[in-house]
Amino acid sequence: MRRNYKGIPINTSKNTHETVFGLMKKDTNAVVVDIPCGAGAFVQRLIDNGFNHIIAVDIENMLEIEHPNFIIGDMTKPLTLKDDSVDAIICIDGIEHISRQFDFVGEISRALKTGGEFIVSTPNISSLRSRWRWLFTGHHNKCKSPLNEKQPNAMHHIGMVSLPEMRYLLHTNGLKIQSIATNQIKPISWLYALIVPFSYIFTWLVYSSTGKKEGTADINRETRQQMFSKAVLFGETLIVKAIKTV
Repeated sequence: MRRNYKGIPINTSKNTHETVFGLMKKDTNAVVVDIPCGAGAFVQRLIDNGFNHIIAVDIENMLEIEHPNFIIGDMTKPLTLKDDSVDAIICIDGIEHISRQFDFVGEISRALKTGGEFIVSTPNISSLRSRWRWLFTGHHNKCKSPLNEKQPNAMHHIGMVSLPEMRYLLHTNGLKIQSIATNQIKPISWLYALIVPFSYIFTWLVYSSTGKKEGTADINRETRQQMFSKAVLFGETLIVKAIKTV
Protein backbone atom coordinates (compact mmCIF):
# COMPACT_ATOMS: atom_id res chain seq x y z
CA MET A 1 0.00 0.00 0.00
CA ARG A 2 1.30 3.42 -0.92
CA ARG A 3 1.97 5.47 2.20
CA ASN A 4 0.54 8.95 2.60
CA TYR A 5 -0.10 11.72 5.09
CA LYS A 6 -3.64 13.08 4.79
CA GLY A 7 -3.73 11.81 1.22
CA ILE A 8 -0.37 13.33 0.28
CA PRO A 9 2.11 10.68 -0.98
CA ILE A 10 5.12 9.92 1.23
CA ASN A 11 8.09 8.72 -0.78
CA THR A 12 10.13 7.20 2.02
CA SER A 13 10.08 4.29 4.45
CA LYS A 14 7.60 3.80 7.28
CA ASN A 15 8.03 6.08 10.32
CA THR A 16 10.75 8.21 8.70
CA HIS A 17 8.68 11.42 8.69
CA GLU A 18 7.56 10.80 12.26
CA THR A 19 11.13 10.18 13.46
CA VAL A 20 12.52 13.23 11.68
CA PHE A 21 9.79 15.43 13.13
CA GLY A 22 10.48 14.04 16.59
CA LEU A 23 14.13 15.15 16.32
CA MET A 24 13.25 18.73 15.43
CA LYS A 25 13.18 21.63 17.85
CA LYS A 26 9.55 22.62 18.27
CA ASP A 27 10.10 26.34 17.66
CA THR A 28 7.13 27.21 15.49
CA ASN A 29 8.66 30.58 14.58
CA ALA A 30 11.78 28.95 13.15
CA VAL A 31 12.52 29.22 9.43
CA VAL A 32 12.44 25.62 8.19
CA VAL A 33 13.47 24.39 4.74
CA ASP A 34 12.26 21.03 3.41
CA ILE A 35 14.46 19.84 0.52
CA PRO A 36 13.51 17.87 -1.51
CA CYS A 37 9.89 18.47 -0.57
CA GLY A 38 8.27 16.11 -3.10
CA ALA A 39 4.49 16.16 -2.93
CA GLY A 40 4.58 18.13 0.33
CA ALA A 41 3.67 15.57 2.98
CA PHE A 42 6.30 16.79 5.46
CA VAL A 43 5.47 20.43 4.70
CA GLN A 44 1.85 19.67 5.59
CA ARG A 45 2.96 17.97 8.80
CA LEU A 46 4.88 21.12 9.77
CA ILE A 47 1.88 23.30 8.97
CA ASP A 48 -0.40 21.07 11.04
CA ASN A 49 1.97 21.45 13.99
CA GLY A 50 1.92 25.23 13.89
CA PHE A 51 5.16 26.04 12.04
CA ASN A 52 4.77 29.45 10.43
CA HIS A 53 7.84 29.88 8.19
CA ILE A 54 8.31 26.90 5.89
CA ILE A 55 10.22 26.96 2.61
CA ALA A 56 9.62 24.02 0.26
CA VAL A 57 12.34 23.29 -2.30
CA ASP A 58 12.56 20.81 -5.16
CA ILE A 59 13.73 20.62 -8.76
CA GLU A 60 10.16 21.16 -9.90
CA ASN A 61 6.86 21.92 -8.24
CA MET A 62 5.34 18.57 -7.34
CA LEU A 63 3.36 19.87 -4.37
CA GLU A 64 -0.11 18.47 -3.91
CA ILE A 65 -0.95 21.20 -1.40
CA GLU A 66 -1.30 24.96 -1.62
CA HIS A 67 1.89 26.48 -0.30
CA PRO A 68 3.08 29.99 -1.18
CA ASN A 69 6.73 29.49 -0.20
CA PHE A 70 7.88 27.03 -2.82
CA ILE A 71 11.12 27.68 -4.70
CA ILE A 72 12.86 25.78 -7.47
CA GLY A 73 16.14 24.36 -6.22
CA ASP A 74 18.64 21.81 -7.50
CA MET A 75 20.56 19.97 -4.77
CA THR A 76 23.62 19.83 -7.04
CA LYS A 77 23.73 23.61 -7.54
CA PRO A 78 23.86 26.74 -5.33
CA LEU A 79 20.57 27.28 -3.49
CA THR A 80 18.73 30.58 -3.53
CA LEU A 81 18.87 30.86 0.25
CA LYS A 82 20.65 33.74 1.96
CA ASP A 83 23.69 33.14 4.16
CA ASP A 84 22.90 32.40 7.82
CA SER A 85 19.17 32.78 7.22
CA VAL A 86 17.65 29.42 8.13
CA ASP A 87 17.01 27.75 11.50
CA ALA A 88 16.47 24.19 10.29
CA ILE A 89 16.91 22.25 7.07
CA ILE A 90 15.26 18.88 6.55
CA CYS A 91 16.46 16.50 3.83
CA ILE A 92 14.44 13.30 3.79
CA ASP A 93 15.83 10.60 1.49
CA GLY A 94 17.36 13.05 -0.96
CA ILE A 95 21.12 12.97 -0.53
CA GLU A 96 21.52 9.48 -2.02
CA HIS A 97 20.03 10.74 -5.30
CA ILE A 98 22.75 13.30 -6.07
CA SER A 99 26.39 13.15 -7.15
CA ARG A 100 27.64 16.45 -5.69
CA GLN A 101 27.03 15.72 -2.03
CA PHE A 102 29.91 17.85 -0.69
CA ASP A 103 28.60 20.86 -2.59
CA PHE A 104 25.09 20.26 -1.23
CA VAL A 105 26.19 19.98 2.39
CA GLY A 106 28.34 23.07 1.91
CA GLU A 107 25.23 24.95 0.78
CA ILE A 108 23.33 23.65 3.79
CA SER A 109 26.03 24.95 6.12
CA ARG A 110 26.13 28.31 4.35
CA ALA A 111 22.38 28.84 4.66
CA LEU A 112 22.03 27.69 8.27
CA LYS A 113 22.39 30.05 11.19
CA THR A 114 24.97 29.12 13.80
CA GLY A 115 23.22 26.67 16.08
CA GLY A 116 20.81 25.73 13.28
CA GLU A 117 19.92 22.09 12.72
CA PHE A 118 20.25 19.84 9.71
CA ILE A 119 18.32 16.58 9.78
CA VAL A 120 19.05 14.16 6.97
CA SER A 121 17.78 10.65 6.28
CA THR A 122 19.10 8.08 3.84
CA PRO A 123 18.98 4.28 3.41
CA ASN A 124 21.16 2.74 6.10
CA ILE A 125 23.94 0.95 4.23
CA SER A 126 25.96 0.75 7.47
CA SER A 127 23.49 -1.75 8.92
CA LEU A 128 24.73 -5.32 9.28
CA ARG A 129 21.96 -6.52 7.00
CA SER A 130 23.07 -4.17 4.23
CA ARG A 131 26.74 -5.05 4.72
CA TRP A 132 25.88 -8.75 4.51
CA ARG A 133 24.05 -8.17 1.22
CA TRP A 134 27.06 -6.24 -0.10
CA LEU A 135 29.39 -9.14 0.80
CA PHE A 136 27.44 -11.61 -1.31
CA THR A 137 26.04 -9.49 -4.14
CA GLY A 138 28.06 -6.28 -4.33
CA HIS A 139 24.82 -4.34 -3.77
CA HIS A 140 23.56 -2.63 -0.64
CA ASN A 141 20.05 -2.87 0.74
CA LYS A 142 17.70 -0.35 -0.93
CA CYS A 143 19.86 -0.63 -4.06
CA LYS A 144 19.65 -4.38 -4.58
CA SER A 145 20.33 -4.58 -8.30
CA PRO A 146 21.94 -2.55 -11.11
CA LEU A 147 20.34 0.81 -11.89
CA ASN A 148 18.70 1.22 -15.28
CA GLU A 149 21.50 3.02 -17.11
CA LYS A 150 19.36 3.12 -20.26
CA GLN A 151 16.89 5.42 -18.51
CA PRO A 152 18.71 7.40 -15.80
CA ASN A 153 16.42 9.49 -13.61
CA ALA A 154 16.43 11.52 -10.41
CA MET A 155 14.91 8.67 -8.39
CA HIS A 156 18.00 6.48 -8.76
CA HIS A 157 20.19 5.92 -5.71
CA ILE A 158 23.46 7.01 -7.28
CA GLY A 159 25.21 8.13 -4.10
CA MET A 160 24.54 5.78 -1.20
CA VAL A 161 26.14 7.16 1.98
CA SER A 162 27.50 5.19 4.94
CA LEU A 163 27.58 6.63 8.43
CA PRO A 164 31.35 7.36 8.36
CA GLU A 165 30.91 9.08 4.99
CA MET A 166 27.96 11.09 6.31
CA ARG A 167 29.99 12.08 9.35
CA TYR A 168 32.85 13.28 7.13
CA LEU A 169 30.46 15.25 4.91
CA LEU A 170 28.99 17.00 7.93
CA HIS A 171 32.03 17.52 10.12
CA THR A 172 34.15 18.98 7.30
CA ASN A 173 31.42 21.55 6.63
CA GLY A 174 31.02 22.96 10.13
CA LEU A 175 28.18 20.65 11.16
CA LYS A 176 28.48 18.44 14.26
CA ILE A 177 26.44 15.28 14.67
CA GLN A 178 24.18 15.59 17.70
CA SER A 179 22.11 12.42 17.44
CA ILE A 180 21.58 9.34 15.28
CA ALA A 181 18.25 7.55 14.95
CA THR A 182 16.36 5.19 12.69
CA ASN A 183 12.80 4.84 11.46
CA GLN A 184 12.37 1.20 12.42
CA ILE A 185 14.18 -2.08 13.02
CA LYS A 186 12.67 -4.96 11.07
CA PRO A 187 12.56 -8.33 12.89
CA ILE A 188 14.85 -9.97 10.33
CA SER A 189 17.59 -7.46 11.15
CA TRP A 190 18.00 -8.89 14.66
CA LEU A 191 19.35 -12.13 13.12
CA TYR A 192 22.55 -10.27 12.31
CA ALA A 193 23.19 -9.66 16.01
CA LEU A 194 25.09 -12.95 15.91
CA ILE A 195 27.96 -11.32 14.04
CA VAL A 196 28.20 -8.17 16.19
CA PRO A 197 31.06 -9.48 18.41
CA PHE A 198 33.18 -10.39 15.38
CA SER A 199 32.46 -7.09 13.67
CA TYR A 200 33.27 -5.16 16.83
CA ILE A 201 36.61 -6.87 17.43
CA PHE A 202 37.76 -6.42 13.83
CA THR A 203 36.61 -2.78 13.75
CA TRP A 204 38.30 -2.05 17.08
CA LEU A 205 41.59 -3.50 15.85
CA VAL A 206 41.53 -1.54 12.58
CA TYR A 207 40.39 1.74 14.15
CA SER A 208 42.95 1.45 16.96
CA SER A 209 45.78 0.82 14.53
CA THR A 210 44.93 3.64 12.14
CA GLY A 211 44.11 6.00 15.01
CA LYS A 212 47.63 5.65 16.38
CA LYS A 213 49.27 6.05 12.97
CA GLU A 214 47.18 8.99 11.80
CA GLY A 215 46.56 10.79 15.09
CA THR A 216 42.81 10.25 14.82
CA ALA A 217 42.22 8.10 17.90
CA ASP A 218 39.46 10.42 19.18
CA ILE A 219 37.67 10.46 15.81
CA ASN A 220 37.96 6.69 15.44
CA ARG A 221 36.71 6.06 18.97
CA GLU A 222 33.64 8.27 18.53
CA THR A 223 32.90 6.84 15.08
CA ARG A 224 33.16 3.29 16.44
CA GLN A 225 30.67 4.11 19.17
CA GLN A 226 28.26 5.52 16.60
CA MET A 227 28.73 2.58 14.24
CA PHE A 228 27.83 0.15 17.01
CA SER A 229 24.70 1.97 18.14
CA LYS A 230 21.47 0.02 17.78
CA ALA A 231 20.11 2.44 15.19
CA VAL A 232 23.11 1.99 12.89
CA LEU A 233 23.60 -1.76 13.33
CA PHE A 234 19.99 -2.72 12.78
CA GLY A 235 17.98 0.28 11.52
CA GLU A 236 16.38 0.45 8.07
CA THR A 237 16.91 4.18 7.50
CA LEU A 238 19.78 6.25 8.86
CA ILE A 239 18.54 9.53 10.34
CA VAL A 240 21.18 12.02 11.49
CA LYS A 241 20.71 15.34 13.25
CA ALA A 242 23.63 17.78 13.06
CA ILE A 243 24.09 21.28 14.42
CA LYS A 244 26.00 24.10 12.72
CA THR A 245 28.85 24.98 15.06
CA VAL A 246 30.62 27.80 13.19
